[in-house]
Amino acid sequence: MAAPKNYGGRGELVLLCALLGALGKIGRGQIHYSVPEETDKGSFVGNISKDLGLESQELSKHGVRIVSRGRTQLFALNPRSGSLVTAGRIDREELCAQSARCFVNINILVEDEGKLWGIEVEITDINDNNPKFQVENLEVKINEIALPGTRYPLPEAVDPDVGLNSLQSYQLSPNNHFSLDVQTGDDGAVSPELVLERALDREEEAAHYLVLIAADGGEPRRSSTVHIRVTVLDTNDNAPVFAQPIYRVKVPENVPPGTRLLTVSASDPDEGTNGEVAYKFWKISEKQSPLFQLNENTGEISTAKSLDYEECAFYDMEIQAEDVGALLGRTKVLISVEDVNDNRPEVTITSLFSPVLENTLPGTVIAFLNVHDRDSGKNGQVVCYTRDNLPFQLEKSIDNYYRLVTWKYLDREKISMYNITVAASDLGTPPLSTEIHIALQVADINDNPPIFPHASYSAYIPENNPRGASIFSVTAHDHDSGSNAQVTYSLTKGSIMAVPLSSYVSINSDTGVLYALHSFDYEQIQDLQLLVTARDNGDPQLSSNVSLSLFILDQNDNAPEILYPMLPTDGSTGVELAPRSAEPGYLVTKVVAVDRDSGQNAWLSYRLLKASEPGLFTVGLHTGEVRTARALLDRDALKQSLVMTVHDHGQPPLSATVTLTVAVADSIPDVLADLGSIRTLTNSEDSDLTLYLVVAVAVVSCIFLAFVIVLLSLRLWRWHKSRLLQASNGRLAGLPASGFVGMEGVQAFLQTYSHEVSLTSDSPRSHMIFPQPNYADMLISQDSCEKNDSLLASIDFHECRDEAAAVQQAPPNTDWRFSQAQRPGTSGSQNGDETGTWPNNQFDTEMLQAMILASASEAADGSSTLGGGAGTMGLSARYGPQFTLQHVPDYRQNVYIPGSNATLTNAAGKRDGKAPAGGNGNKKKSGKKEKK
Repeated sequence: MAAPKNYGGRGELVLLCALLGALGKIGRGQIHYSVPEETDKGSFVGNISKDLGLESQELSKHGVRIVSRGRTQLFALNPRSGSLVTAGRIDREELCAQSARCFVNINILVEDEGKLWGIEVEITDINDNNPKFQVENLEVKINEIALPGTRYPLPEAVDPDVGLNSLQSYQLSPNNHFSLDVQTGDDGAVSPELVLERALDREEEAAHYLVLIAADGGEPRRSSTVHIRVTVLDTNDNAPVFAQPIYRVKVPENVPPGTRLLTVSASDPDEGTNGEVAYKFWKISEKQSPLFQLNENTGEISTAKSLDYEECAFYDMEIQAEDVGALLGRTKVLISVEDVNDNRPEVTITSLFSPVLENTLPGTVIAFLNVHDRDSGKNGQVVCYTRDNLPFQLEKSIDNYYRLVTWKYLDREKISMYNITVAASDLGTPPLSTEIHIALQVADINDNPPIFPHASYSAYIPENNPRGASIFSVTAHDHDSGSNAQVTYSLTKGSIMAVPLSSYVSINSDTGVLYALHSFDYEQIQDLQLLVTARDNGDPQLSSNVSLSLFILDQNDNAPEILYPMLPTDGSTGVELAPRSAEPGYLVTKVVAVDRDSGQNAWLSYRLLKASEPGLFTVGLHTGEVRTARALLDRDALKQSLVMTVHDHGQPPLSATVTLTVAVADSIPDVLADLGSIRTLTNSEDSDLTLYLVVAVAVVSCIFLAFVIVLLSLRLWRWHKSRLLQASNGRLAGLPASGFVGMEGVQAFLQTYSHEVSLTSDSPRSHMIFPQPNYADMLISQDSCEKNDSLLASIDFHECRDEAAAVQQAPPNTDWRFSQAQRPGTSGSQNGDETGTWPNNQFDTEMLQAMILASASEAADGSSTLGGGAGTMGLSARYGPQFTLQHVPDYRQNVYIPGSNATLTNAAGKRDGKAPAGGNGNKKKSGKKEKK
């Protein structure tokens, strides 16, 4: 039974291995560590960060990692401590079998430096395996006639451990007939033999039982046993003998299963059944046993399975020949497997640095490759190379590693991705090869500035453009990618006529579209010289410039300006002289004009628009020269007026006009004399015209004045009749006929015919002003009597107020229709009655008429005061100062409505509270005062 594992003292072993690893690093020229097998996961192996000269925190920063080919990862890096630790259980026997020393080679890659370091880790053995026999029970046959000292081989125990931990001794259980002898071969193998010490007697004891113990020398000590049964046989005096003590054979690894390799032969001199020999494997490993088969009768050895040189290149076994008498013969069979080129090279990408910057220096490591061929010899020698003509090459590194490096600069703008083919070929016959493809991305750097398609641009924009109008668009291309190709546009700072350029034009920084911020005027700015800068977004930023010439196109926005003849500032016109003796074609003058526009918009044409004497003058279409078209005649007027127009050829055309005065005379004095006569004639003509106008105005005024007089006479006549009626009623009886006109009647008349009367008391002089027309109000209201104005303070209106208080005005007589005899007429033409309107006193009537005529005369003379002396009311000097309002009779009884035959009557009977005679009018009193 296997003894339990004991891991005591493992710490000491680890320290010892670390020390040996440091010494191994110095002696071998590479990093060397050692670690016992069967250690726990994460066990310390070595301090990588210290041996590489890096801080433990910088391992991940520098991209330090382990690379290995195709096997299970046995070790790992601890990023915190920077040490190499085990990644799992390590079995030395599985890795190295019976090799005295077991080494595992790994490689450490420092990516940022592009370096590969070789690490050699020795796996030290611990006593973790028991010695093991192939069988647990063994039968040994011995003839009873065998002499003492005869040796019989026993099966060997196998211990996978090495050194002291491997098989060290055999021990046989105590027995009186047998002993154990251990033989050590040339290769160091230990073989146990059973030695017969006393003769055997089958009849006494037919079988003997022994126990063989195999033990190692490890700590703790491990052992195993096999039970041996010794059978005593009858007499058989000859043992089989092989023809060769050692059989050797070479076989290619690609032989099919069942192929005969060799035949062993043993002979037995006995006769009969004692000479019959049986063959069997005596000593063969567990791994080799399934690969071969032995014919126990013929001794023929053949392959049971396919051989693989890469798994095992040499097989060592023993064949035993046994006869029926249990006599044995042994021989060795050595089978060498020859390698054939049956494995293609294997190329493994250990590390790939993609993408790679295009400005990478030549010699920069792009990838690490591991090349391996399982074959041996030339079949396992591999040549690695790259196909196509690419800027990469392979360099041999440590062991079977290659470095893929650049040998010239890369340019992403030419090739952004490389498909690298790496081929590996062995030197076997026939050679086998393999290919792998590496896709390498080239990363962009900002090594290309934005480029404009043209070195310069020209753009045109018409003047008077709207603000914000799009002018032009520029586009720059950047051959880089990503942010390195993002282009922004700007305008270089500058100024035009001390005004910043940015106030005229702006550019969209993303699209490159230029916009006009100003409405251009061709007459001020004809062109702009701009410098557009395109800048990428890389680091550092790259830029390029392009010039843009912006030309302003002229529009026909300026009319022609006439420089000669200049327009006078005093309103007069210049006079050009043309002698009467001038011949046809005589140059009289020349009109000079300019146009601020340009091109076709400034081409001017001159035309004669109007002339006082058609056909006398001609004008040059393009020169503006005014020439005589024919000879001047005596009948031609002295003063010739010409109207000329100048227009351009724009769309739409604009024009200007000028008036020329040409004087036809032989000399300047003649011109002056003729012009004087012209002025005199003109003045006389103007005087006649003024006279005609004055006469016409006077006639119209007379007609109007006559109409007014007639109308006033009619009113006065009716008023006179009404006063006579009142006097006849007794109120004014006995009074002589007044030589003055009543003031209230005059006021009613003046109100009717749009004159204003006002009296002022600021001095002894009084002024009468006739009011504005108010035809709607023919009656004098009480307001006019009650009005207390400062201008009327000197006038005594108590009589008016008394009458207004005593008598309310009666409503108009509904029966206002008159007969022909009652209609008003001239003085003395009609007899007055009780309802008469005008007085029959001819003196009073004529006096009123004279007063009105005098007032009208003064109004016609333009006098604004309408009076000359104090108290005369401005009527006439003949009425003197004694003519005041107190002397004016009251004519308010009857009011005549012009344009109708109705008379509004306010008779004495009304004053007495009676209804007017014959009146059917409304008796309701009106409490509303009519405004003046």
